[in-house]
Amino acid sequence: MPEVDRVAASRAAVDARRRRAAVKEAVRVGQRSARDVADTAFSDSSSVEAGLRVTELLGALRGLGPKRVSGVLETLKISPVKRVGGLGRAQKVSLHDWLMAREGREGRPGRGRGRLVVLAGPTAVGKGTVSSFIRENHPDVLLSVSATTRPPRPGERDGEHYYFVDDDAFDAMIAHGELLEWAVVHNASRYGTPRPPVEKALNSGTSVLLEIDLQGARRVRATMPDAVLVFLLPPSWEELVRRLVGRGTEGHEEQARRLDTARVELAAQDEFDVLIVNDDVRRAAQEVVDLLTVPSDAARPSGRAGSVR
Repeated sequence: MPEVDRVAASRAAVDARRRRAAVKEAVRVGQRSARDVADTAFSDSSSVEAGLRVTELLGALRGLGPKRVSGVLETLKISPVKRVGGLGRAQKVSLHDWLMAREGREGRPGRGRGRLVVLAGPTAVGKGTVSSFIRENHPDVLLSVSATTRPPRPGERDGEHYYFVDDDAFDAMIAHGELLEWAVVHNASRYGTPRPPVEKALNSGTSVLLEIDLQGARRVRATMPDAVLVFLLPPSWEELVRRLVGRGTEGHEEQARRLDTARVELAAQDEFDVLIVNDDVRRAAQEVVDLLTVPSDAARPSGRAGSVR
Protein backbone atom coordinates (compact mmCIF):
# COMPACT_ATOMS: atom_id res chain seq x y z
CA MET A 1 0.00 0.00 0.00
CA PRO A 2 1.38 3.46 -0.88
CA GLU A 3 2.52 5.53 2.08
CA VAL A 4 -0.16 8.18 1.45
CA ASP A 5 -2.91 5.56 1.50
CA ARG A 6 -1.46 3.97 4.64
CA VAL A 7 -1.48 7.32 6.46
CA ALA A 8 -5.03 8.04 5.33
CA ALA A 9 -6.20 4.62 6.51
CA SER A 10 -4.55 5.12 9.87
CA ARG A 11 -6.23 8.49 10.32
CA ALA A 12 -9.59 7.03 9.35
CA ALA A 13 -9.17 4.22 11.89
CA VAL A 14 -8.32 6.70 14.65
CA ASP A 15 -11.33 8.85 13.73
CA ALA A 16 -13.62 5.80 13.79
CA ARG A 17 -12.38 4.82 17.25
CA ARG A 18 -13.01 8.34 18.52
CA ARG A 19 -16.53 8.38 17.12
CA ARG A 20 -17.30 4.97 18.64
CA ALA A 21 -15.92 6.19 21.97
CA ALA A 22 -18.23 9.21 21.77
CA VAL A 23 -21.23 6.92 21.24
CA LYS A 24 -20.26 4.80 24.25
CA GLU A 25 -19.83 7.90 26.40
CA ALA A 26 -23.26 9.17 25.34
CA VAL A 27 -24.78 5.89 26.50
CA ARG A 28 -22.79 5.90 29.74
CA VAL A 29 -23.98 9.37 30.78
CA GLY A 30 -27.55 8.80 29.62
CA GLN A 31 -27.59 11.10 26.58
CA ARG A 32 -28.53 8.16 24.36
CA SER A 33 -30.19 4.87 25.12
CA ALA A 34 -28.44 1.64 24.19
CA ARG A 35 -31.58 0.59 22.33
CA ASP A 36 -31.39 3.72 20.15
CA VAL A 37 -27.76 2.92 19.34
CA ALA A 38 -28.66 -0.68 18.47
CA ASP A 39 -31.60 0.38 16.29
CA THR A 40 -29.38 2.82 14.41
CA ALA A 41 -26.82 0.07 13.84
CA PHE A 42 -29.49 -2.34 12.61
CA SER A 43 -30.86 0.19 10.11
CA ASP A 44 -27.49 1.39 8.79
CA SER A 45 -24.68 -1.14 8.60
CA SER A 46 -22.19 1.60 7.63
CA SER A 47 -22.89 3.76 10.68
CA VAL A 48 -20.54 4.36 13.60
CA GLU A 49 -23.02 2.55 15.82
CA ALA A 50 -22.81 -0.56 13.62
CA GLY A 51 -19.05 -0.71 14.19
CA LEU A 52 -19.42 -1.06 17.95
CA ARG A 53 -18.86 -4.50 19.41
CA VAL A 54 -21.84 -5.72 21.40
CA THR A 55 -19.53 -6.02 24.42
CA GLU A 56 -18.70 -2.31 24.12
CA LEU A 57 -22.37 -1.32 23.94
CA LEU A 58 -23.37 -3.41 26.93
CA GLY A 59 -20.28 -2.34 28.85
CA ALA A 60 -21.39 1.29 28.57
CA LEU A 61 -24.53 0.52 30.58
CA ARG A 62 -24.45 1.39 34.26
CA GLY A 63 -24.12 -1.60 36.54
CA LEU A 64 -22.86 -3.98 33.85
CA GLY A 65 -19.27 -5.01 34.46
CA PRO A 66 -17.29 -7.55 32.40
CA LYS A 67 -18.72 -10.59 34.19
CA ARG A 68 -22.32 -9.48 33.74
CA VAL A 69 -21.73 -8.54 30.12
CA SER A 70 -20.39 -12.05 29.50
CA GLY A 71 -23.47 -13.50 31.15
CA VAL A 72 -25.81 -11.43 28.98
CA LEU A 73 -23.96 -12.43 25.81
CA GLU A 74 -24.20 -16.08 26.80
CA THR A 75 -27.92 -15.74 27.44
CA LEU A 76 -28.47 -14.00 24.10
CA LYS A 77 -26.18 -16.47 22.29
CA ILE A 78 -24.01 -13.68 20.90
CA SER A 79 -20.24 -14.05 20.41
CA PRO A 80 -18.06 -11.51 22.28
CA VAL A 81 -16.38 -10.53 19.01
CA LYS A 82 -19.63 -9.68 17.21
CA ARG A 83 -20.29 -6.09 16.17
CA VAL A 84 -23.78 -4.68 16.60
CA GLY A 85 -24.22 -4.15 12.87
CA GLY A 86 -23.06 -7.68 12.07
CA LEU A 87 -25.62 -9.60 14.14
CA GLY A 88 -27.94 -12.11 12.54
CA ARG A 89 -31.68 -11.49 12.46
CA ALA A 90 -32.47 -13.61 15.51
CA GLN A 91 -29.61 -12.03 17.47
CA LYS A 92 -30.83 -8.53 16.59
CA VAL A 93 -34.29 -9.40 17.88
CA SER A 94 -32.97 -10.90 21.11
CA LEU A 95 -30.65 -7.93 21.79
CA HIS A 96 -33.38 -5.41 20.99
CA ASP A 97 -35.86 -7.19 23.29
CA TRP A 98 -33.29 -7.42 26.11
CA LEU A 99 -32.49 -3.71 25.88
CA MET A 100 -36.18 -2.84 25.79
CA ALA A 101 -36.84 -4.93 28.88
CA ARG A 102 -33.94 -3.29 30.70
CA GLU A 103 -35.15 0.20 29.84
CA GLY A 104 -38.61 -0.77 31.03
CA ARG A 105 -37.25 -1.93 34.39
CA GLU A 106 -35.19 1.23 34.89
CA GLY A 107 -37.87 3.65 33.81
CA ARG A 108 -41.01 2.06 35.27
CA PRO A 109 -43.27 4.42 37.26
CA GLY A 110 -43.92 4.02 40.95
CA ARG A 111 -41.67 2.76 43.66
CA GLY A 112 -39.62 -0.06 42.27
CA ARG A 113 -37.01 -1.85 44.34
CA GLY A 114 -33.85 0.16 44.97
CA ARG A 115 -30.42 -0.86 43.78
CA LEU A 116 -27.81 -2.34 46.10
CA VAL A 117 -24.22 -1.36 45.29
CA VAL A 118 -21.35 -2.98 47.18
CA LEU A 119 -18.04 -1.11 47.39
CA ALA A 120 -15.00 -3.21 48.30
CA GLY A 121 -11.27 -3.11 47.73
CA PRO A 122 -7.91 -3.68 49.40
CA THR A 123 -6.91 -2.03 52.65
CA ALA A 124 -5.84 1.64 52.36
CA VAL A 125 -7.26 1.98 48.84
CA GLY A 126 -9.44 4.84 50.02
CA LYS A 127 -12.88 3.27 50.38
CA GLY A 128 -13.53 5.40 53.45
CA THR A 129 -12.45 8.59 51.68
CA VAL A 130 -14.70 7.85 48.70
CA SER A 131 -17.70 6.96 50.87
CA SER A 132 -17.15 10.05 53.03
CA PHE A 133 -17.11 12.23 49.90
CA ILE A 134 -20.39 10.61 48.81
CA ARG A 135 -21.90 11.13 52.27
CA GLU A 136 -20.95 14.81 52.28
CA ASN A 137 -21.80 15.67 48.66
CA HIS A 138 -24.65 13.30 47.80
CA PRO A 139 -27.13 13.39 50.70
CA ASP A 140 -29.69 11.42 48.67
CA VAL A 141 -27.48 8.31 48.83
CA LEU A 142 -28.01 5.96 51.76
CA LEU A 143 -24.81 4.44 53.11
CA SER A 144 -25.39 1.41 55.28
CA VAL A 145 -23.94 1.41 58.80
CA SER A 146 -22.01 -1.73 59.75
CA ALA A 147 -21.91 -3.45 63.12
CA THR A 148 -18.46 -4.29 64.49
CA THR A 149 -16.86 -5.85 67.53
CA ARG A 150 -13.79 -3.61 67.38
CA PRO A 151 -13.55 -0.61 69.72
CA PRO A 152 -14.27 2.89 68.36
CA ARG A 153 -11.44 4.92 66.89
CA PRO A 154 -11.01 8.57 67.90
CA GLY A 155 -13.93 10.62 66.60
CA GLU A 156 -16.15 7.64 65.72
CA ARG A 157 -19.73 7.69 67.04
CA ASP A 158 -21.97 4.71 67.69
CA GLY A 159 -24.85 4.50 65.22
CA GLU A 160 -23.25 6.94 62.79
CA HIS A 161 -19.93 5.41 61.80
CA TYR A 162 -20.65 1.92 63.19
CA TYR A 163 -22.84 0.05 65.60
CA PHE A 164 -20.26 -0.93 68.20
CA VAL A 165 -21.28 -4.22 69.86
CA ASP A 166 -19.59 -6.87 71.97
CA ASP A 167 -19.05 -10.48 70.89
CA ASP A 168 -22.19 -11.77 72.61
CA ALA A 169 -24.41 -9.23 70.86
CA PHE A 170 -22.76 -10.00 67.51
CA ASP A 171 -23.33 -13.74 68.06
CA ALA A 172 -27.01 -13.02 68.75
CA MET A 173 -27.34 -11.04 65.50
CA ILE A 174 -25.91 -13.98 63.57
CA ALA A 175 -28.18 -16.49 65.32
CA HIS A 176 -31.30 -14.43 64.61
CA GLY A 177 -30.46 -13.91 60.92
CA GLU A 178 -30.12 -10.16 61.38
CA LEU A 179 -26.94 -9.80 59.32
CA LEU A 180 -26.88 -9.62 55.54
CA GLU A 181 -23.21 -10.59 55.70
CA TRP A 182 -20.45 -10.73 58.24
CA ALA A 183 -16.77 -11.54 58.30
CA VAL A 184 -13.61 -11.52 60.39
CA VAL A 185 -11.39 -8.75 59.01
CA HIS A 186 -7.58 -8.75 59.26
CA ASN A 187 -7.77 -11.83 61.53
CA ALA A 188 -9.13 -9.64 64.29
CA SER A 189 -12.54 -7.99 64.73
CA ARG A 190 -15.84 -9.02 63.17
CA TYR A 191 -17.91 -6.75 60.94
CA GLY A 192 -21.41 -7.24 59.60
CA THR A 193 -24.23 -5.47 57.75
CA PRO A 194 -27.58 -5.36 59.59
CA ARG A 195 -30.19 -6.77 57.20
CA PRO A 196 -33.46 -5.05 58.30
CA PRO A 197 -32.55 -1.42 57.44
CA VAL A 198 -31.09 -2.46 54.06
CA GLU A 199 -34.16 -4.49 53.10
CA LYS A 200 -36.48 -1.70 54.24
CA ALA A 201 -34.65 0.87 52.12
CA LEU A 202 -34.51 -1.31 49.00
CA ASN A 203 -38.19 -2.23 49.24
CA SER A 204 -39.10 1.46 49.49
CA GLY A 205 -37.22 2.21 46.26
CA THR A 206 -34.12 3.66 47.92
CA SER A 207 -30.72 2.60 46.61
CA VAL A 208 -28.15 1.57 49.21
CA LEU A 209 -24.36 1.64 49.21
CA LEU A 210 -22.47 -0.94 51.28
CA GLU A 211 -18.80 -0.37 51.96
CA ILE A 212 -17.48 -3.75 53.07
CA ASP A 213 -14.55 -6.13 52.76
CA LEU A 214 -13.98 -8.83 50.14
CA GLN A 215 -15.45 -11.66 52.22
CA GLY A 216 -18.59 -9.65 52.87
CA ALA A 217 -18.97 -8.77 49.20
CA ARG A 218 -18.89 -12.45 48.30
CA ARG A 219 -21.60 -13.23 50.83
CA VAL A 220 -23.79 -10.42 49.53
CA ARG A 221 -23.38 -11.79 46.00
CA ALA A 222 -24.59 -15.18 47.27
CA THR A 223 -27.61 -13.78 49.12
CA MET A 224 -28.48 -10.92 46.74
CA PRO A 225 -27.42 -11.81 43.17
CA ASP A 226 -28.81 -8.52 41.81
CA ALA A 227 -26.32 -6.46 43.83
CA VAL A 228 -23.72 -4.54 41.80
CA LEU A 229 -20.24 -5.34 43.11
CA VAL A 230 -17.66 -2.54 42.72
CA PHE A 231 -13.94 -3.03 43.33
CA LEU A 232 -11.92 0.08 44.13
CA LEU A 233 -8.35 -0.11 42.83
CA PRO A 234 -5.28 1.94 43.74
CA PRO A 235 -3.42 3.72 40.92
CA SER A 236 -0.45 1.43 41.68
CA TRP A 237 0.87 -0.92 44.34
CA GLU A 238 3.42 1.70 45.38
CA GLU A 239 0.65 4.23 45.97
CA LEU A 240 -1.27 1.72 48.08
CA VAL A 241 1.79 1.17 50.29
CA ARG A 242 2.31 4.92 50.58
CA ARG A 243 -1.30 5.46 51.68
CA LEU A 244 -1.16 2.69 54.27
CA VAL A 245 2.12 3.82 55.80
CA GLY A 246 1.21 7.49 55.54
CA ARG A 247 -2.00 7.29 57.54
CA GLY A 248 -0.01 6.11 60.59
CA THR A 249 -2.89 4.24 62.26
CA GLU A 250 -1.12 0.85 62.44
CA GLY A 251 2.22 -0.39 63.71
CA HIS A 252 4.80 -2.07 61.47
CA GLU A 253 3.53 -5.60 62.14
CA GLU A 254 -0.08 -4.59 61.44
CA GLN A 255 0.98 -2.77 58.27
CA ALA A 256 2.78 -5.89 57.02
CA ARG A 257 -0.27 -8.03 57.79
CA ARG A 258 -2.59 -5.65 55.96
CA LEU A 259 -0.32 -5.50 52.92
CA ASP A 260 -0.29 -9.31 52.76
CA THR A 261 -4.10 -9.20 52.86
CA ALA A 262 -4.14 -6.51 50.16
CA ARG A 263 -2.19 -8.74 47.76
CA VAL A 264 -4.80 -11.47 48.16
CA GLU A 265 -7.66 -9.01 47.78
CA LEU A 266 -6.25 -7.46 44.60
CA ALA A 267 -6.11 -10.91 43.00
CA ALA A 268 -9.91 -11.19 43.42
CA GLN A 269 -10.81 -8.10 41.37
CA ASP A 270 -12.09 -10.17 38.43
CA GLU A 271 -14.95 -11.40 40.62
CA PHE A 272 -16.45 -7.91 40.59
CA ASP A 273 -18.85 -6.29 38.12
CA VAL A 274 -17.22 -2.86 37.98
CA LEU A 275 -13.61 -1.75 38.56
CA ILE A 276 -12.92 1.86 39.56
CA VAL A 277 -9.42 3.29 39.97
CA ASN A 278 -9.22 5.69 42.91
CA ASP A 279 -6.78 8.20 41.46
CA ASP A 280 -9.22 11.08 41.96
CA VAL A 281 -11.71 10.94 44.84
CA ARG A 282 -14.34 13.17 43.21
CA ARG A 283 -14.35 11.18 39.98
CA ALA A 284 -14.32 7.80 41.72
CA ALA A 285 -17.18 8.86 44.00
CA GLN A 286 -19.23 10.07 41.03
CA GLU A 287 -18.78 6.74 39.26
CA VAL A 288 -20.11 4.96 42.34
CA VAL A 289 -23.05 7.36 42.60
CA ASP A 290 -23.85 6.79 38.91
CA LEU A 291 -24.26 3.09 39.64
CA LEU A 292 -26.82 3.91 42.33
CA THR A 293 -29.13 5.66 39.87
CA VAL A 294 -32.76 4.70 40.35
CA PRO A 295 -35.98 5.98 38.70
CA SER A 296 -36.40 9.70 39.39
CA ASP A 297 -39.72 9.19 41.19
CA ALA A 298 -38.31 6.60 43.60
CA ALA A 299 -38.20 7.39 47.29
CA ARG A 300 -35.05 8.96 48.71
CA PRO A 301 -33.83 8.82 52.31
CA SER A 302 -33.47 11.85 54.52
CA GLY A 303 -30.70 10.49 56.79
CA ARG A 304 -27.37 8.92 55.99
CA ALA A 305 -24.28 7.48 57.59
CA GLY A 306 -21.21 5.65 56.41
CA SER A 307 -18.73 3.12 57.71
CA VAL A 308 -15.15 2.27 56.95
CA ARG A 309 -13.60 -1.14 57.39
